[in-house]
Amino acid sequence: MYLRRVYDLREDHDLTQKTVAAYLGIQPNVYRRYEKGLRDFPLSAVMRLAAYYHVSTDYLLELTDDPTPPPPCKTP
Repeated sequence: MYLRRVYDLREDHDLTQKTVAAYLGIQPNVYRRYEKGLRDFPLSAVMRLAAYYHVSTDYLLELTDDPTPPPPCKTP
């Protein structure tokens, strides 16, 4: 699964692949494979990247063009 927006957001924030890989707790070569679409992003990585960039997972997955994350869920 190639997620173009993951690359775009990293570039827009002037971050290196090594920096983002360290945030995710993975090796840079593994992150590079994710970013190039050679390996599928695990759901946990997609969720962490959405939080890191302050965007919704739907935005990262290109299901919407609105990057705004949803409001937090309220528990009863």
